[in-house]
Formats: sequence, structure tokens, C-alpha cells
Amino acid sequence: VDLKFPKIEVRFQNLTVESFVHVGSRALPTIPNFIFNMAEAFLRQLRMYQGRRSKLTILDDCSGIVRPSRLTLLLGPPSSGKTTLLLALAGRLGTHLQMSGEVTYNGHGLKEFVPPRTSAYVSQQDWHVAEMTVRETLEFAGRCQGVGSKYDMLVELARREKNAGIKPDEDLDIFMKVGEMDVFPSLALGGNETSLVVEYIMKILGLDLCADTLVGDEMLKGISGGQKKRLTTGELLVGPARVLFMDEISNGLDSSTTYQILKYLRHSTCALDGTTVISLLQPAPETYQLFDDVILLCEGQIVYQGPREEALDFFAFMGFKCPERKNVADFLQEVLSKKDQQQYWSLPFQPYRYITPGKFSEAFRSYQTGKNLYEELSIPIDKRYSHPAALSTSRYGVKKNELLKTNFNWQMLLMKRNSFIYVFKFIQLFIVALITMSVFMRTVLHHNTIDDGGLYLGALYFSMVIILFNGFTEVSMLVAKLPVLYKHRDLHFYPTWAYMLPSWLLSIPTSLYESGFWVAISYYVIGYDPNLTRFLRQFLLYFCLHQMSIALFRVIGSLGRNMIVANTFGSFAMLVVMALGGYIISRDHIPSWWIWGYWVSPLMYAQNAASVNEFLGHSWNKHTNDVWRRIKSAAITAE
Repeated sequence: VDLKFPKIEVRFQNLTVESFVHVGSRALPTIPNFIFNMAEAFLRQLRMYQGRRSKLTILDDCSGIVRPSRLTLLLGPPSSGKTTLLLALAGRLGTHLQMSGEVTYNGHGLKEFVPPRTSAYVSQQDWHVAEMTVRETLEFAGRCQGVGSKYDMLVELARREKNAGIKPDEDLDIFMKVGEMDVFPSLALGGNETSLVVEYIMKILGLDLCADTLVGDEMLKGISGGQKKRLTTGELLVGPARVLFMDEISNGLDSSTTYQILKYLRHSTCALDGTTVISLLQPAPETYQLFDDVILLCEGQIVYQGPREEALDFFAFMGFKCPERKNVADFLQEVLSKKDQQQYWSLPFQPYRYITPGKFSEAFRSYQTGKNLYEELSIPIDKRYSHPAALSTSRYGVKKNELLKTNFNWQMLLMKRNSFIYVFKFIQLFIVALITMSVFMRTVLHHNTIDDGGLYLGALYFSMVIILFNGFTEVSMLVAKLPVLYKHRDLHFYPTWAYMLPSWLLSIPTSLYESGFWVAISYYVIGYDPNLTRFLRQFLLYFCLHQMSIALFRVIGSLGRNMIVANTFGSFAMLVVMALGGYIISRDHIPSWWIWGYWVSPLMYAQNAASVNEFLGHSWNKHTNDVWRRIKSAAITAE
């Protein structure tokens, strides 16, 4: 019915990426250097001091075209700028890098659409949630990314078939519709079964054998490193992205598996008019033959870009010949190396002289393939001919309520997988509660003197410290998930609030049963005021304190980003919270330059509220003379 797929042509012109770095001993990760770097960064923000840093050029005036329906290979030695080029084309360069030049998709600049939703960048790092299986990881990625324009194209296909009177093959028709609509539970597979696309991708990537195996990490047994690499690739293949930038996807894979994956990518790129750039370090000969175009990068400069078949002709034009039994991909990289270049010199009547990558780049501009490329770049693309569904303008692939539901189910699953931690915390709380009740038993505590009030105040303080420290496990749990969360954020899987809201809602039952259990078994045994209202007030206070503890340690984990830094920040934060909370050191004895710690300490407000709730009760109101008024006043203001 003449229904065409959206095509995207990626162009980059005069692309230069630079960074400012420290060199020599100044670049070493020492404590003085860290302090100096922080001070310099602060002064640079104030435009008072720029610092002594050297400029490092990563990409130097690169121009080229990545064409649709053609599989493109990005070749180059390590540190040649391949990852930076892919990130620049995907619109994901870091803010610490300075980019000049232009990157366009069908003539549209990166600010005219949402690059993370139009293109997908497959990183070299394999960041996954260890407690999820391979199948669950791919299903979650598919449900977050949605189907993009595929659903609309399917509706248009059905309309054109009906108007043309075409009756498609029933089996093929069902396969297509289920495959495209499996993201929507109401339309296919009921929402509880594995999607057809996920099963297909797992079969292609060879992950069907470990589909129900946990991903795992250093502390949890799971799949192998090569399977994690394939899972990283599969996460984005289940999505609707029309442009794929894949960085070193063959690391940890054998040549046979790499060939099968690239064979599938070539077929999908050609059949579905996709745009794919794949960076490989040492592709096998049969893998190299799968590519249509080659981009050869060295020292931040494009040495060659064009059809794969013409690459050897260009280097023959430069005087270098590839031996017959030599892997062409290895030759293309070795001919740029200073130590390996001479062995390929093929002009016996001319003396060999090392040719730098810069001279290769200049020669390519005068070569016929290079001339054709730059002539094409000089003619801008007419934006009117771009397919309406080619570029995504929505920040997320699914409606926000669906993303919220998906995140809630995801975090509920992780809570079930980490149930041992919550059970252990409950048992630990129970043991500490038994010890607390045996120390502060009501049979040895009285309500007669100021010292008795001090003992009850100590019992309240100890209880709140236990509740406060019970949220410390959030640091390690959050730090382990941070790389995955940042990856999901960069890929626009979901907005931040869609993760935080379910995370907070699911923490409420934990706070309820932990604080409620502590108050229920310790309140009357210790001998606090027996009034039911004050019992419920203490329960509400401990619940809020536990919620504060969880939030505090999550903030510490997100600021630290690794366990060492997070533990250091956490120790300092707990020092301020406990030492300056008003109990260990009273407010009158805190130095004036430390009084800010008293007012920012959440433990101070909890201690005051618990003291007021207890010492204004009837148990402390047996006498009315001045002595007992002073007892209550001293107990309440002791902190």
C-alpha cells in the first residue's frame, strides 16, 4: 500500500569538541588537588579566576553524513574520540565539554526535537539492577519506551489496506499487530505475559537461555559479562528509536555472537530504513563485510568516510596496500599507527615518510569520495521533506500515568527481591527493643525526682536514635541503583518524580510497621504516660522520624554517589544531628558559631516533641507545689 517508514539522515559539520584539563601532578586524585579543584570551580562560576588548565581537543573539525538504510562502522584506535563522536551525534555530551559546529537530523537542529527519544546511545558500561531477571529488565525497558510511531503506522496500514481492498495473510497480520501493540496491556497479551518483541530480541541476542536468570553483580550471582553486554544492547532494541549509536557492543562477546547480532542489526536497518552507527575495535572479516559505510577516526580527525568497498582504494591512492590475507579492519587501524604504517608502504620508487592522520584527512578532502561528501554537505536538506513521525517531540514514550504505574510495579518487585533486608531490619529492631525494655523497665523507673525524668528522657532519646539509624540501609541500596537511575534519566525512560513518588509511597508501610512495632512493645513496658492519646502521638512522632531518616540517608546517598563518599558524608551528618540535637550538649552550652547545627538538626525537633508529649502527661502531674513544677520544667528543657 506504499506506506514508507520514516527516514533520518544525521549530518555533522565542523564538529569540534574541546575540554580543559589539568596535567602532570596537578591531575592526580589527591586530597589537596580535590580541594584546589573545588575552589577553582567556585571561582570560575564567579568569573574571578579561570585557573591554569590545558586545552584538550577531542574532535577536530569533523564533518560527515550518516545515511539511513545503511549500516555504518565507526573504526579507530583507543582514545581516538569514537565515544565522544557518538555522544555528540546523540545529543548527550557532558556540560564539561565545549562543542562547536552543527549536528542535524533531517535538517533539524538538536534543540528542535528531543534527541534521547529519537536516537538511542548504547553505552560501554553495563548498568543493570542486579535483582531483576533478563526478561524483566527488557520488559521494563520496553514498557518505558513505548512503541513510538509504530502504533500510528499500524493504524494507517490497516486503513490503506481496507481502502485498497487488500486482505493480508492472517498469521502475519496477527504477528504484526501483537508485536506492535504488546506495550499496551489492554490491546495484547493482557499485560502479564512476556511481550512478543522481548521474546524476539532475546532470541536474536542469545539471551533466551538465561531469560529467567538474575542479572546479578559482584555480590549476587547472575549472568556473565558477555550476556550483560547483550542485555545492554537489547534494552534499546526493544524501543522505537529510529537512530542507534552503539559504542563497543562487542566487548566480552565471541565473534560468532557478534556476527549474529550485527546480522540482525543490518537486516533491521535495511528493511526498516533505520540509521545505525556501530563502534567496534577489532571486527572479524565476516563481521566487517556486513557494513555498508565506514568512518575511520584517528586523533579526533576523520581520515575516511564513505562506502566500505572504496576504503582500500583511498589508501592505495595514498601509497598503502592491504595484503591479501590481512583483515581489512585491522589494516585500516594499523595504517594510521606510526609504528605499523611502514610495513604497508607499496611505492618502491618513493622513500617512505610517516603520514600523520591530519595529512590523511586533508588528502581525503581532495579525494573523489571526499569531494562528493563535502559537496553533498554544502547543500542543506529541505526540512519539508522530513517524515512527520521521524523526529520525536515528546519527552517520554508513554503517558505519565502509565509510567507511574510501571515504576510502582518495578519498585514493588525490587522490594520483594530485597525482602531479606526488611526481615533482617525487623528482627534487629525486635532484639534491640527487648534490650531497651530490660534496661528501662517500668518496675525500676519512677516519676518522683528530676533524675527519674532524666531516665525517661534518656529512654526517649535512645528510642529515637534507634529509629533514626534504622534507615541507614537506604544509603547502600540507593548507591547501588544510582547508575541505573541516571541511565534511565538520560534515555528519558521516565521523569524523576515517577521514580520518587512510588519510592516514597512504598516506604510508608515500612515506616508504619517499624515505628508501630517499637512503640507497641516498648511504650507500656517502659512506663510512659498510659494515656492512649499520648501513645498515638508518640507513634505518629516515630513514624515521621523514620520517614525523615529514610529521606536523609537517600539524600546522602544521592550526593555521595559511591559508598566511600556517602559513608563519609553520612558520618558527618549523624555527628551534627546527634551531637547538636540538644540532648548530648544542651542548647545553652553550644557555641554560638555552632548554633546553626542545633536548629537544622531534625533530632532536636523530635526530642522536643517527644519530651512535651511525655512530661505534660498525667503521670507527671501528681503534685502541684513548686518542686514538681520545677521537675517537669527541668525534664522538658533538659535538652
